[in-house]
Amino acid sequence: MLRLEVVLIGVVLSSGCVGNDDIPSPMEPCTTEWFAFVEETVSTGDAQGHGPDIGSLEWRSVVEFKLGVRGDPSVPSADSKEWCNYINERVLENGT
Repeated sequence: MLRLEVVLIGVVLSSGCVGNDDIPSPMEPCTTEWFAFVEETVSTGDAQGHGPDIGSLEWRSVVEFKLGVRGDPSVPSADSKEWCNYINERVLENGT
């Protein structure tokens, strides 16, 4: 009987590991897929579906505004790969 209990405890403890394949792998910033991810997470459009073109400098400015970092001197230039990396970190840490 004790052996059955040990097996059951093992099954219960290991069940928390199931589903790790569902965790998405990180996307490469500044790709079309990444821009879509940021748009879905931050949402730069209005209720009617209007908004700047995804990935444009106007869009990037709105993303900065939504994340509360517009005007922050530590934000890299919006037309750089560094900007995408910076924004990626903000989106992931804020969980927005």
